[in-house]
Amino acid sequence: MKKEYTVEEQIKMVSQNGYSIQYIKNPSEKVQELAVNQYVYAIYHIKNPSEKVQKLAVSQNGYVIKFINNPNEKVQEFAVNRNGYAIKDIINPSVHVQEHAVRQNGCAIQYIKNPNEKIRKLVLMLYPEMI
Repeated sequence: MKKEYTVEEQIKMVSQNGYSIQYIKNPSEKVQELAVNQYVYAIYHIKNPSEKVQKLAVSQNGYVIKFINNPNEKVQEFAVNRNGYAIKDIINPSVHVQEHAVRQNGCAIQYIKNPNEKIRKLVLMLYPEMI
């Protein structure tokens, strides 16, 4: 059950165990950052994290994008730059995000539904061994 804690208590809790953010009602952005730095999967328990906190999480582990509701394009880009395969958890990624994903890992194309010609050519140019 979520509870109100003082800021000092919140900081102490998440510094010891980022996962404990799930018990904090309305944690501040600073507390959210500390929690994600301590345990990246804490993002799962943060309701409406700021873009800064989202970027922090996906820059550590691109796969956590699956725990973020409606990440914006910049956050998506951060995720696929960390791990191209993160694109599999992005709904309707833009061509820009697709490009970042395949630049990071050409095999990420397998998770892009109907990649356009630009993306297909880019993969062939960057990774000719994939033919």
